[in-house]
Amino acid sequence: MELRYLRYFVAVAEELHFGRAAARLGISQPPLSQQIRSLEAELETPLFLRTNRRVELTDAGALFLAEAREILQRTERASRRVTRLGRGETGQLRIGFTTSVPLTATLPRALMGYRQRFPEVDLRMHELNSQRQITPLLENELDIGIMRPATLPEALEAFTLIREPLVAVVNAQDALAREETPLSLEALANQPFVYFSPAAGTGLLEQFQVLFARRGLTPNVVQEVGGPNTIISLVASGLGVSLLPASFRHIQIDNVRYLPLSDADAVSEVWLTHARRQLSPQATNFIEQVQSVIAGSDALDPRP
Repeated sequence: MELRYLRYFVAVAEELHFGRAAARLGISQPPLSQQIRSLEAELETPLFLRTNRRVELTDAGALFLAEAREILQRTERASRRVTRLGRGETGQLRIGFTTSVPLTATLPRALMGYRQRFPEVDLRMHELNSQRQITPLLENELDIGIMRPATLPEALEAFTLIREPLVAVVNAQDALAREETPLSLEALANQPFVYFSPAAGTGLLEQFQVLFARRGLTPNVVQEVGGPNTIISLVASGLGVSLLPASFRHIQIDNVRYLPLSDADAVSEVWLTHARRQLSPQATNFIEQVQSVIAGSDALDPRP
């Protein structure tokens, strides 16, 4: 049974007049009468009592009216829900993010704007280091990854959200803390370093190694740890110096200073990463929201 039969029937049942029902439906009366007769034949029972003066519902017609209205209402609700899901107005969005990203301005602003535009989307945030986001992105367990630069498989693509300078993290009692000019990586190379262990899975470690290798230097790493908060705490304890993105200056711990670097390439990026397969409407809307946040700044630098 076609839904249009139900719509035709409801119009006639509510108007109790084939001419008015036809006008309401935007069709001529003869086809409408024919469709109603076909519906009655399919149901094997009359739905209307017709006379020259009036049209009335039969008992079967009255019962069918209630059922037809419910079916049409349910169909309309289902259509609206599917349409909204297809537009990304409902559903779910799963985002992985590294520890440092909430310290930057871009992601919190983008999330705020996205929540305001799409309040009915179930937003799931997963704190994961850069390396640990890759497999969930490939296996469709994450829609979006917000990470520091990492070696990505061909099935993933990324563009730069943020570019920020690296800063030296030093103990406030250290002689370096009294320097009035930016520090160089060469000046830091012989200092005892506190940095991420390979098991931490952060792209900052690879960048740290590349920066020194580019200068023919080998940093003196004396402590390897798993997270940036531990790094800053150990610097505060006098165990060494470190390098972190400038956004970590928001973490204020006694006895720690964040100092600028003179090296122009001492810069860290944050990437938005996703699989190359077709994006969900929710992910597409989020990317558009992120791009609208960064469009007016110089933070955007697309990655080919």
